[in-house]
Amino acid sequence: MSAPGPASAPPPGTGRPVVPPSVPEASPARHPATEPSQPDDRAAASEANPSAPDDPAPALPGRPPPSGPTAAPVYGDWTPAAPSDGEPADANPASRLGPLPPPLPSRVHVGTRPPTYDAEPTALPAADPDDLDALVPDTVLDGARYGACTLRAVSVRGDSARYRGEPRRDVLLTARFGSGERALVLVALATGTRTAPGAHLAAAEVCRWIAAAVGRSHERLAADIRAARRTDLKAGLHRLTDRVLGKLRAAATEQGLDPDDYAASMRCLLLSGDPECRTRVFFGVGPGGLFRLREREWQDIEPEVAEATGEPVLGFGSVPHETPDGDRLTMDLGIPTPPSPYEPAPGPPREPFRFRTSVARPGDVLLMCGTGFAEPLRGEPGLRTHLADRWSGPEPPGLTAYLADTQVRVKGYADDRTAVAVWEA
Repeated sequence: MSAPGPASAPPPGTGRPVVPPSVPEASPARHPATEPSQPDDRAAASEANPSAPDDPAPALPGRPPPSGPTAAPVYGDWTPAAPSDGEPADANPASRLGPLPPPLPSRVHVGTRPPTYDAEPTALPAADPDDLDALVPDTVLDGARYGACTLRAVSVRGDSARYRGEPRRDVLLTARFGSGERALVLVALATGTRTAPGAHLAAAEVCRWIAAAVGRSHERLAADIRAARRTDLKAGLHRLTDRVLGKLRAAATEQGLDPDDYAASMRCLLLSGDPECRTRVFFGVGPGGLFRLREREWQDIEPEVAEATGEPVLGFGSVPHETPDGDRLTMDLGIPTPPSPYEPAPGPPREPFRFRTSVARPGDVLLMCGTGFAEPLRGEPGLRTHLADRWSGPEPPGLTAYLADTQVRVKGYADDRTAVAVWEA
């Protein structure tokens, strides 16, 4: 099945173009579902996002015009019954009906051709009878509803790993700390190094350690999120992240492993259990994706890595023209300088810390994902269009529907897929 092409712009005053349905409409009697997706009319309100400029987030490149509903509601052979004595006539016959036909079904793949690999798991990873705790399931699916948001989270082994019998390198962890309005929900995903044999073990340790660190400080973190203390949040979460990654490098050294191989990237999302709190906090280290679906349009809101600005300083950047005492530096003899016993040896370059706070609007969908899902979402317009149609309805999808949506395949992308989505009420 090929991806839908961009719709031509409609004449002025005619509204959004209508795309003809690509699949037969399901019978209401056999497939009860909710009302088809309709764009909500919301008042325009400026977003109070303390971590980003007031300019709107850039839309993804190559995004086709959003498609509207594919068909009007169909009520079958139902005929309104005559009102009985004393019963008012129903001004809206649709309100007397049962469930309406379902929205467009999820697809198997998008793009010009189907992927090469099989759509279902093929080979299981090899197991060690003395280390069965290291086994990783093919798929992890979770969800919850707290405060004003509904959470859906999934991690699926990639097509390539399924074919080769390799374990899933992505690890997903969801945890709630506290209760009531003071509850704090953490969703953490980590991805191990591609070529390392114990990549999934490093990713699992990172998730466990960051969850433990957040759990011990959850009361303070929850209070800072409700009060929108962005500076305190960024500083505290940066310290926790550095501590966890340093602990992982120490664990690699203790096991006699290369710290660059026994490593993992990490991305986390913090959600408050307070229904009045709309602040969502993202932090992590390493590549991936952070997107927002608003008014049926995808926005790439991945925080940019801060770059060094200003003049060079001693010990960073280029060599200054003179010392702090005024002595001119005119020649570099190339003589190696022995390390100072009073200064620690320089460590390897670290991945930059990423942080963003966002104030959500009703109807928004916030999506955090690893590279295995971020890359096809950025590279395939058909996938963005399909998910926008599926996820712009009045209600979030159920767990099985969300699993089907995140498994829509794209040729050329066969890595593990981990995606965490938050629907705002």
